[in-house]
Order: sequence, then structure tokens, then C-alpha cells
Amino acid sequence: MSSHGPLNKIAGKAGAVIARFWRFQELQTDLGTEVLAGVTTFMTMAYILAVNPGILSGAIFLQSQGDLFGELVFATAIGSAIACLVMGIAANYPFALAPGMGINAFFTYTVVQKMGIDWRMALGAVFLEGIVFIALTLSQVRGAIVKAIPLCLRQAIASGIGLFLAYIALSQDTASGGAGIIIAHPATKTALASFHQPTTIMAIGGIILTSALVARRIKGALLWGILATAALSWLLGITPLPKGIIAWPHLPVHLFGQAFVGLGQVSGDKISDFFAVGFVFLFVDLFDTIGTFTGLGIKAGYIDEQGELPRSRAALMADAVGTAAGAILGTSTVTTYIESAAGISEGGRSGFTAVIVSLLFTLSIFFTPILAAIPAFATAPALVLVGVLMMGAVRGIRWDDPGESIPSFLTILLMPLSFSIAEGLAIGFITYPLVKSFQGKSREISPAVWIIAAVFVARYVWMGLG
Repeated sequence: MSSHGPLNKIAGKAGAVIARFWRFQELQTDLGTEVLAGVTTFMTMAYILAVNPGILSGAIFLQSQGDLFGELVFATAIGSAIACLVMGIAANYPFALAPGMGINAFFTYTVVQKMGIDWRMALGAVFLEGIVFIALTLSQVRGAIVKAIPLCLRQAIASGIGLFLAYIALSQDTASGGAGIIIAHPATKTALASFHQPTTIMAIGGIILTSALVARRIKGALLWGILATAALSWLLGITPLPKGIIAWPHLPVHLFGQAFVGLGQVSGDKISDFFAVGFVFLFVDLFDTIGTFTGLGIKAGYIDEQGELPRSRAALMADAVGTAAGAILGTSTVTTYIESAAGISEGGRSGFTAVIVSLLFTLSIFFTPILAAIPAFATAPALVLVGVLMMGAVRGIRWDDPGESIPSFLTILLMPLSFSIAEGLAIGFITYPLVKSFQGKSREISPAVWIIAAVFVARYVWMGLG
């Protein structure tokens, strides 16, 4: 009898418990697939462990920018881990969460640097946003908004997110280690790069390699593409080797609980700015999350016969709890990541995928040197291929019906061009009831759609008057 028999028996029992809890048989998945999907999703979004602290360091510091970088890495990783764990256990979806890109830039460059709001108060606004999200979710208002999205817009959102992912991957600045395949041009706005940059050449090579792996249906193709591209860049000296393997994490002793300190600073002339900032955080996160949930739900096949995402309330709660917890730890708004589509493409269908991501985020606080060494261009191939897969959602749009095709097309087009999921959603919601009314089909439009459209219009009017 093998000496490993007892260990194998224990592992088998643990696997059976995991399979039952996360309903593997019902979701037609298995433990190996879920682990691979979790690792793939994590690797695709692991860049946030270096990028988010880098951005927030411009706002959150004691004496000089960057002096809290290590603590921000901890806050980013653990805030993400908490949100992913809630998503995986409570909602049973393979959706991963982390501090949102774009909103972290707004936090740093607009709220703190431009408006002059103390970073502690800004964290307080993020915490308040999370609490409001929890209240909206408990009251089912947020879920009602998700259900109000017309089916054609849901399909358009999935496709638009795919294009948005690919655009992000291809247009990342080479100066920051990105692919730089699409660059700014004074005459044509954008253009193809000259291919003189080694990082651009590496990204193209990575796309070709990953495409070959996907075409051959190699299991874990996206993950292997990331690792191979990064490893080759290290060997060729294009990007520096990791500075180490393990480093002791910096506990957030200067960040933890500072959101509450910030709430105590709200008084007098600061009240209006505080609530204005909180509203922007709330607005952007709300519609980015709705758009991401819809796109990922379609990609994973979760959307039911009524065009709704089951267990959306629990999924939304994970996002809300993650935002509140992240603010307490010291990071900006935590939201669901469109990069989750990478793990879904590898077969992830249950919340165990999100649990794996949570575990890896937790472990990452000890392996930051390696993760920080993976260049942005190494993740570009995975994001481009995910974009290809997500574009398949356009098949569900009735392109011969202007009431569907026009708002759907504008939604898809404006997500990458405006660099915002929320803006694409806004234009889709505004044009959908208008074009439907022009067709004489206003009775087909739910009151919720009109209300959401009116809110978006009011937002643009307010922005124009500001």
C-alpha cells in the first residue's frame, strides 16, 4: 500500500466537499479547470499589484510620494482578496475584484491633486460609497437597475468590453512597459507603432504565440502566453529580472482606518466637495459594475431566459463589501474586473475560481518582486484574445432592427473610444428609448430605462454647466 494513501484519501474528500459546495457537476466544471481559471484570471490582473500603488502613491503619502508604496501593495492585495472571497462564496461566480483602473486615477489626479482634498477624506468618500452600495444592494435597487438593461444592450456591453480590453492591451504606453502597438498620432489621432520598440515586438510575438496555443486548444493557453512572453523578455534583457522571490509584506500601519479619520475631517466648506466626490465614485462604480457583470454573465452563459443574471444581489454585495473594506485598508474603489473573462475563457464557471484568485492575492503580498516584474506587454496577448472571444456576443443583436442596432453599435463603439465602460452604457441607455420611440414602440420601453436615461442626460447637462 502506498505511503501516500491517507493523504490521497484526505485530498479526495476535500475535493468532493469543494465540488458539492461550488456545484461543479451542475456547472459542468471540475477542480482542475477552476484552479487553472483562477490562476489565469489572477495572472491577467496581477499588474494591479504594481500599478495601483504606483498611481495612488501620487496622492497617498506621508513625507514624499512613494513612501507608502509597500503599504499600498498590501492594501491592494488584501482588499482584492476579501472581495474575491465574498464573490466566490456568497455569489458562486468566477468574477474577480480589485481596485478599479480609472477611478484610482480620478482619486489621485482629480480629487487629491486638483481639488486639494486630503487623501484621508478621499478614502472616507470611498468608504461612504461602499456603505451606500451595500444599502442599495440590500434594498434591491441596484439589482433592479441590472434587470432593466435591454437584452440587445447586454449583448453590446459584452462586445464593447471585449474591444475595450483589446484596446487597453494594444495602446498601453511603452514608457510604462506596455505594448504600444497603437500609439497617438497628431494627424490621425491614433496609428500603428513603428515597431522600433522591443516591448512592442515582444507583445506582437506574444499575441502570435498565444493565438497559436488557443488555435491548438492548449489548456491554459492564455496563462502560458503570459508566462512565456514575460520569461523571454527577462532572458533577452528587455525588462529586468525580478529583484527577488520573497519579500516580507509592509503592513498598512499608516493606512488602516484612515478613512474614518477622513470622515471626521468633513466640515464647513469641505462638505459640498466631499459629497460631490462621493457621488462621482458611486456613479462610475455603479455603471462600470453593471456593464462588467452583464458582459461577463453573457460570456459565461449565466444570463437566464429572462435575460437576467441569477444571484446578482450576492454578486453586487461582494462589490460593495470590497469597496468598503478596501477603503478601510487604504485603497480606492474595489470593483469587478473585466479581466475575469480570461479565467472564464479557460472554463471557470464557479465561485471557486474567485476563491483561487483570493488566495493568490493573499499570497502575493509575499511575492511582490516577481509579480511586479511581469511587464504589462506580457498580459496584452491574453487580453486581445479575450476580446476576440467576447466579440461573439454581437451575434445576439438584431442588426436589421434600428431600435437595437443603433444603440448597440454606439455602446460598442464608445466604450473603447471614450476609454470608459460607463460612458458606453450611458450613450446606449440614452439612444435606446429614443430610437424605440421614433419607431413607435415606446410601449416596449420599461419605466426603469426611461429613468436611467434621464439620469444620464442630467449628468451630461450638469457636466456641461460645470
